[in-house]
This record gives sequence, C-alpha cells and structure tokens, in this order.
Amino acid sequence: MAEFKQSTKLRNVLYDIRGPILQAAQQMEAEGHRILKLNIGNPAPFGFEAPDAILVDMIRHLPHAQGYSDSRGIFSARTAVSQYYQTRGIQNIHVDDIYLGNGVSELITMSLMALLDAGDEVLIPTPDYPLWTASVALAGGKPVHYLCDEESGWQPDLEDMEAKITPRTKGIVVINPNNPTGAVYPGETLKKIVALAEKHGLVIFADEIYEKILYEDAVHVNMAALTGDDVLCLTFSGLSKAYRVCGYRAGWMAISGPKKDAADYLEGISLLANMRLCANVPAQHAIQTALGGYQSINDLILPGGRLLEQRNKAYDMLNAIPGVSTQQARGAMYLFPKLDPEVFHIRDDEKFVLDLLREQKILVSHGRAFNWVRPDHFRMVTLPLVKDLEEAINRMGDFLSRYKGN
Repeated sequence: MAEFKQSTKLRNVLYDIRGPILQAAQQMEAEGHRILKLNIGNPAPFGFEAPDAILVDMIRHLPHAQGYSDSRGIFSARTAVSQYYQTRGIQNIHVDDIYLGNGVSELITMSLMALLDAGDEVLIPTPDYPLWTASVALAGGKPVHYLCDEESGWQPDLEDMEAKITPRTKGIVVINPNNPTGAVYPGETLKKIVALAEKHGLVIFADEIYEKILYEDAVHVNMAALTGDDVLCLTFSGLSKAYRVCGYRAGWMAISGPKKDAADYLEGISLLANMRLCANVPAQHAIQTALGGYQSINDLILPGGRLLEQRNKAYDMLNAIPGVSTQQARGAMYLFPKLDPEVFHIRDDEKFVLDLLREQKILVSHGRAFNWVRPDHFRMVTLPLVKDLEEAINRMGDFLSRYKGN
C-alpha cells in the first residue's frame, strides 16, 4: 500500500505548546491522574467567565447569523473596531481596513502567507509566541529571532534587531504586552522600532491581544499610533483574553499606514480572506458589545482583582525557590521563570517539564517551545486561584529541591 507522509512544508513548523508534552499529559489523564494545567492561557477552565452582555448579544443574533458574512466581517463589528482605535488616537484605520478572523491566529497566518516568498525573512522576538515562528516557516519564509534582554525586563535589544536586518527582511513582529514574558514596552522603545522599519522599508506586525491586561502603572501604547502614515502596520487583537472567550475565536486585524503602496499585498490578504469565506459569524456579533460596554477586565487587574493577586502570589513564591528567578510581568497572564544553570544542570528543558509532569502532575511549557535560546526557562500561566497556585508552586519547589539536572 502507498505510504502517506506529511508535506515537507511542515519540516520547520513547530508548535510545542500543544506538542509531545501535552500528549503525555493527556495520556496520564486517560489513566486517571488529575493534571494541573499551567501551560496554556485559557481563562475559562480557571473560572473566568465571559461578561453576560456578550452572551446575551450572541444569543439574540443567532437567528440572523446562520449564513456567511462579508469575508472581512460584519459591518457593525468592523465599525466598532475602527471606532475603538479612534478612541486610542488612531485616525487612519477605517472600516474597510479591518478584517475579522477566527481568532488572531488565523489572521497571523493569512497576513504572512500573503506577503512572503521563499527565503524572505521576518524578525521575531526571542522568546516569542511560537505561532509567529511557525507561520513564517509555513509561508516559506525564514524566522530570524532578535533578542529580548531579561536583565532589562525583557525589553527588545534594538542593536541586535537592526544587526539582523538583511535585504531579504520583510517585517518586524512586536508582541506587546509580551507572551511569554509579560513585558510591556515603553513608547520610546516602540518609536525606535518604527524608525528602523521606516529606514529599511519593513512592515510592522503588532500583536496586541493582551493590550487591556496591564498591571499597576504599566501603560500600553498602540504601535499604529506611532507608525502614522509612514510605516505599514498590521495590528492584531481580539476578545479571547480580555473578555475571556477564547473558544469564540473572535479576533481582528487592523491595517494602517501607506495602504496605496501596499495595494498588491492587501489584495493578497483579501484573496485569502475570500478563500476561507468568513470568520465565525455568531462570535462577530460579540465584538460591538464587548468594545462598547463595561470593561470588566479592569475589575480583575486593579488591586484586589484576581489576575493581579494571582500574578503577585506566583511572582513572590517562584522567586523564593532557591535557584529560580523571574521578572515581574507588567501585562498578560504569564511568568517566564529562569532556572539557574549553576544550580540546575538542565540540558533538555523538554525533559525537565516531562519529569515535573510525571512526578508532580503539573504541566508547564518549556522555554525553548517559545524559541528561547537556552534550556533554562519555563512558562507558566497565572490563571489559577491563589490557593491553587500556592499548592502548585510548593510542589514545584519540592521537586526542584531534589532535581539537579538531566
């Protein structure tokens, strides 16, 4: 019989957040073990619920959401997104510059497939959200990673970024607030990235899905507010995180800058949008209500809010474990702790995570799944209740007190 193998296009495509480690956890669950999953930023399993207004609005529109919509999305939702950016001081994003998608993930892939030829390069932070690296590779491009400096709060190393620009470079990915580190970039840093993009004629891909999840004095600056009409900027955001509806798959891409100069590229995006027909129509009806209504995320990030208190507890407890240190997250819902190589002689961080899983029934993600350069970090979500985080991190500490490496 014929043997069927996966396409060679997938040779360099990796997404280890849902890779072999998750498969091992699922096997353990099938055997009756209870696994505490700290590996994926999915608020719902931890008791975070969508605002009632979003649910009500979706239900009311279901009878009218049975057919396809415009491939870019329904007009009311795209208008709401455009108006939201106007409130952020961005006047050059209009209704027809908005594409709605089945989450940001689909739109990331579409935007890169429409742009890249074989061998074209895209600058991506390390550590990164690995879908960016995987999508560049899937589109035939070459992911090139610029360093973010842990000692400076995981800020981008702008000298490293510029040093890696070549004649094949097409764009720069900026993830702000950052997943997995929780860094929030100041306006001056973003302005310097814009200047680099303008100097070298690059597209900026601004992943801003966590823009509303900010702690204490952190301020988010939309990249499109800085690029103006001089630099092509594709901004990605959606409802998944701030509105706790990951399963609805309601995201958007907003295009700003010199759109006339990018007409051929944007035609390619429209072609791909037409090919997938449209995004999930019921979820599109949630966008206007979400953006225009009460922003309940603020109740979770202000003093006394769950997300803030859980972040603080996880930060304090992790830094109290000998040999473990972590920068404080200023946004998002993750920490990216470091395991001191002088204390833990870890050569394979994937094996470390599997060892933790098998002994303590705790699932985290290894640092190299985020294209980090060394096997000395892991990512964990800060979504569980404080009491559950206390139990989990105490068990981690017990495990690490006996774990010397692999």
